[in-house]
Amino acid sequence: MKELNEVEKYFAFPGRHRIQSLKAALPRAEYMALSHLVAETTQQLVSDSYRSHPDYLEEEQFLDEKDSEEWSGKSDFEVLFVENISPEDEKTLRISLRDLRSSTDKFQYNIVVQRSFQDAMIALQLNYNIQAVVIRYAPSFRTNEIGDLVKPYVDHLLKLDLSAKSTEDLGPMLGRWIKNFRPELDTYYVTDTSLGELKNSTIKGFRRIFYRKEDLQELHLTILQGIMERYDAPFFSALKDYSQKPTGIFHAMPISRGNSVFKSRWIKDFGDFYGRNMFLAETSATTGGLDSLLQPKGPLKKAQKMARDAYNSQHTYFVTNGTSTANKIVLQSLIAPKDIVLIDRDCHKSHHYGMVLSGAYPVYLDSYPIEKYSMYGAVPLEQIKQKLKQLEEAGQLKKVKMVLLTNCTFDGLVYNVERVMEEILAIKPDMIFLWDEAWFAFAGFNYIYKQRTGMYVANKLYEKYRSKEYRSHYEKEMKKNDGKQPPSLPDPDLVRIRVYATQSTHKTLSSFRQGSMIHIWDQDFRRKSENTFMEAYMTHTSTSPNYQMLASLDIGRRQVQFEGFELVERSIEMAMLLRARINDNPQLSKYFDVLTVHDFIPDHHRQTGLMEYYDRENGWNRMEEAWQKDEFVLDPTKITLSIGRTGLDGDTFKNLYLMEKFNIQINKTSRNSVLFLTNIGTTNGSVTYLTNALLKIADSLDAEIKALNEKEKEIYEERIHSLTVDVPPLPDFSHFHESFQAIPGVPGGNLRAAYFLAYDEDNYEYIPLSDCLPEMEKGKTLVASSFVIPYPPGFPVLVPGQVVSKEIIQFLLALDVSEIHGYRSDLGLRVFKEGVLNRQKKVTSIGITKSQPAKKSESSTNQK
Repeated sequence: MKELNEVEKYFAFPGRHRIQSLKAALPRAEYMALSHLVAETTQQLVSDSYRSHPDYLEEEQFLDEKDSEEWSGKSDFEVLFVENISPEDEKTLRISLRDLRSSTDKFQYNIVVQRSFQDAMIALQLNYNIQAVVIRYAPSFRTNEIGDLVKPYVDHLLKLDLSAKSTEDLGPMLGRWIKNFRPELDTYYVTDTSLGELKNSTIKGFRRIFYRKEDLQELHLTILQGIMERYDAPFFSALKDYSQKPTGIFHAMPISRGNSVFKSRWIKDFGDFYGRNMFLAETSATTGGLDSLLQPKGPLKKAQKMARDAYNSQHTYFVTNGTSTANKIVLQSLIAPKDIVLIDRDCHKSHHYGMVLSGAYPVYLDSYPIEKYSMYGAVPLEQIKQKLKQLEEAGQLKKVKMVLLTNCTFDGLVYNVERVMEEILAIKPDMIFLWDEAWFAFAGFNYIYKQRTGMYVANKLYEKYRSKEYRSHYEKEMKKNDGKQPPSLPDPDLVRIRVYATQSTHKTLSSFRQGSMIHIWDQDFRRKSENTFMEAYMTHTSTSPNYQMLASLDIGRRQVQFEGFELVERSIEMAMLLRARINDNPQLSKYFDVLTVHDFIPDHHRQTGLMEYYDRENGWNRMEEAWQKDEFVLDPTKITLSIGRTGLDGDTFKNLYLMEKFNIQINKTSRNSVLFLTNIGTTNGSVTYLTNALLKIADSLDAEIKALNEKEKEIYEERIHSLTVDVPPLPDFSHFHESFQAIPGVPGGNLRAAYFLAYDEDNYEYIPLSDCLPEMEKGKTLVASSFVIPYPPGFPVLVPGQVVSKEIIQFLLALDVSEIHGYRSDLGLRVFKEGVLNRQKKVTSIGITKSQPAKKSESSTNQK
């Protein structure tokens, strides 16, 4: 009871009052009543029924049947009041706010009162039902009521001694902290400070400021209005309204209104499956309350602005054909022919094709290999800086336009975004960053995660570099370095924050397939990039976008603003639960291992030394410090299961076992692993079902192994050895052939020239894969004329114009995957003919010679 009381003080339901009722039943020996109340409370919590059916109030007053019907089904939330008031005043406040309720209100709320700054911070971390905060007057900072059960989970908050760092009132300070920790919440301030004495930062820091003498009703109505504004989904609402209007269709789309479907004798089952609403909302109209994605002026424009605010960007654009297209839009809008882009070689193929479209010169960056599991990690920062230094020494740094990295990677590796940007901006202060966050759209709604996202860091660095404190620090370091720029410190007079993030909303949040977004935080967007961005957006965006997808992006934004904090926490919890269940079960650990942080990230990239989030001996480890300091961290919602000891490769395990026997869909495979992903839709039942399936697979493997004869056992052991020991080495990017090098001896290649040279079939030939090594030993140079992309790992091991290395051929020969894009086993590897390479080499050398004089002045370059 004591521990329950420590926790329930932070929640409106069950709340302290119900805990007191439980405690009171014990000394009276009312065990049946106690048991009944515990069971009832548990059921209400587990089912979430207390949120929409508040048949039990804090004051133990039950609603009558009529009132219960009026309130039933309404969205329920909690409001945090921060004020050091007496229990009697708290009760008066509750009653006063309850009396202001109306049956016509669309929402209803209960209140949680905390009496100190620290208690308020803890409540905001633990209680995801809170949707608004009212800070009344000046709360005290410290609390003496934190119980031993809660303390380990909020220890990092207790270490914050903000009161000692500022003379500012704690109310405005708490408001700013909330905007950083949970920015989606509405914050209000009640004060007696006169308007003339309020700082601008305080006035701007709250949704509204009230004075003590003002009526409580105004606060009540403002809270409801704030929730209503966030609840609005302008395009979804417009589409719903349009679908209910009687219309006459003399335009495209016979399927609109379902007229071609429900009257059909042959495809009526199609309509029955999807239902009438889907067809009522299908239209090509951009008027009548709807809008045009290519030139939005109404509900779509408003929906994108609301998404901008939710995702903490300056501009947000909806994309209806996936992040593959979002990537091409960004690349084509920002980089021009002969610009240099530092690009992760393991990134999605859309980026490589974006290089072809733009005509930019890619400088490929190699991720560190994880050879034991046939996968790649991430690109070390030191390698990026080394490439920049090479380009600087060659006089090409001015041409470097962008750094492009995948964050997080397919397998869950997450960069230290702030460190990467700071150290690169110290070298080139106007660098543009494109963060491919296709698998990371959810990260902005968890405080730990979002600190490694592009938009959060862009905001943070912009404020940091324009501060007096940073300038003073920079000037002191300059003096220490005898006037030379200190490493890792960008020049505040030159630095520009230009960050783009592409996200597959549909991958990790609620959206229909292919629903994606582009988020922009670019100081120079209006001045330099807006026109080219809109041209690229027009180029790649359909004139007939799917309205259902756009509506899902709009409604998905509403969901994350209300539930994102809760749902992301829950998806992490499901991931941790799955890890624990597999690790703790001897039958499962016989065949399977959950790969750890240590398996994925070498020691020198883990400054905190964190090895794993969970192990059987020590239990759970805290992740906050590692996510704050380490160069790379592992997203726990990406669970990679090593299956080498089963004797099955990843593709076979996925198809023959998980899919065929249990209909379990998974994310990715490698030679000896499979990747599971938890998301905001993962439930306890999902985790239990997967655990049960793995147990059944382990049992069937036991039976199969027992039935093997000696020779079969030998073959089985050889398969295990092949999957766990004899793993093929992972090749790095070799280099571009000199015919396609941007400048000889300098990183960067003309991918576009090589790509289009292969349009003429007389320019290439096929060589069987088994003949490649013998041909290379004879001295023949093989140069790829196409992208070669094995699945897995799912990125190009060869790009047009790249020299084929011995290691790449050995890797392709050792692969046992069924899908290799750009390679035909019946014909062989497609490479350029030697004569074509010689001719291209002459063209390239002429181009380089002719371009030399253009370096004399900027004007001559423009004229050329």
